[in-house]
Amino acid sequence: MNCSARIDSKLKRTAFPLFFLFSLLLLPNVASAETKPNIIVVYADDLGYGDLACFGHPTIKTPHLDQMAAEGMKFTQFYSAAPVCTPSRAALLTGRYPIRSGMCSDKRRVLFPNSGGGLPSSEITLAEALKETGYQTACVGKWHLGHLPEFLPTSHGFDSYYGIPYSNDMDRVAERKLGRKIFLDPKVKYWNVPLMRDTKVIERPADQTTITKRYTEAAVKFIQKNQKQPFYLYLAHSMPHVPLFRSKEFVDKSLRGLYGDVIEEIDWSVGQILQELKSLGLDQNTIVWFSSDNGPWLIFDQHGGSAGLLREGKGSTWEGGMREPTLAWWPGHIPSGSVSQELGSTMDIFTTSIKLAGGNVPADRVVDGVDLTSVLMDTGKGLRDEMVYYRGTKLMAFRKGPWKAHFITKPAYGKEPFQEHDPPVLYHLEHDPSEKHDVAKDHPEVIKELLAAAKKHQQTVKPVPSQLEIPLAK
Repeated sequence: MNCSARIDSKLKRTAFPLFFLFSLLLLPNVASAETKPNIIVVYADDLGYGDLACFGHPTIKTPHLDQMAAEGMKFTQFYSAAPVCTPSRAALLTGRYPIRSGMCSDKRRVLFPNSGGGLPSSEITLAEALKETGYQTACVGKWHLGHLPEFLPTSHGFDSYYGIPYSNDMDRVAERKLGRKIFLDPKVKYWNVPLMRDTKVIERPADQTTITKRYTEAAVKFIQKNQKQPFYLYLAHSMPHVPLFRSKEFVDKSLRGLYGDVIEEIDWSVGQILQELKSLGLDQNTIVWFSSDNGPWLIFDQHGGSAGLLREGKGSTWEGGMREPTLAWWPGHIPSGSVSQELGSTMDIFTTSIKLAGGNVPADRVVDGVDLTSVLMDTGKGLRDEMVYYRGTKLMAFRKGPWKAHFITKPAYGKEPFQEHDPPVLYHLEHDPSEKHDVAKDHPEVIKELLAAAKKHQQTVKPVPSQLEIPLAK
């Protein structure tokens, strides 16, 4: 079944009024074949808000990401839709909170090699939406949205796939008695993670010492091959998720140690892509996004990153778990050196990309992503005023404007119970991004407004079965 037929099936052949179809022809965002921008999304794994030089890290050098910031836009209030891998990736690719697709759970936070579920075929991915408008598509890197054939990238709109199907610390084969020591001195042989091309395993265990380099080479080849037609590249690095690996050229390169080496190789990778775009004359017709799936994995000490001034990290719904270091680069379109303090989310990449490509955002379902074009072009205010913080299926916190109310709190990891707050804990994030000063008692009217907004959001959520709780058939 081709992409067009597949999307028709997903939409159940929704009938649109003729006046609506006619209006689409008049929309200014509809791009012609000659003006459709190429779209590249570079997605790091467990990168902290404070891990890049352009976001304030004092000893990690990231000249190419700094270049992206200098030539494009830096977002200071940009969020993932979840604090862990699987749900955040589902949200990025569908523009929807994972609660809507079943890609979250209160029992299993992510998918595992013994999971039988994955991203449902009923979901429309960015790759599928862009293929409908004539794009070539490729996924390179970590997937983590289901490892069975029906859930792999090639079943979700990507023409090709090269990468690992889940996190690089899964398929552990090292002796359990070694405990967390395997992360202090990681060796490829400790994990049996497969490297795949399309639906076939081509290497097992994947040599993770060269994986960032090989992802980069695959990405560059895709750009070269498709330079004369619009393309969408989703490059999802495995790093800096533990275990940390880097190629020999980056050993002991960073003052920050192994973690810094890994980040500096990712920065090199971004540099290779930007340089290739410039050398092919594609830079002014390509928008490149850089972000992360969630915050740093702080429980791994120096093998985890930094959330900078933000509180907590991966796994939590405090700011450090979900606010991401995000950049957008599009020479000739995005004003150079711009800094946006507007609210944004990785879900917005879905909607913005479809609009820029002249496509249609799915109208038969709730899409949580908004169009950031006015923010990117500095032509108007952003459309996002709210952000919902989920941990599994639990709505933990809600942001509206500068205000964030925590209804439930819990540390990222550990056995400490969920703590419900009545009244909620309240922070003014523009005054207090570190979430240190609870001001709930001074603003009961804000608490009332946020509770009402959260309730309104919850009324849009329809329960669906969790894909993360489906066991692998024996």
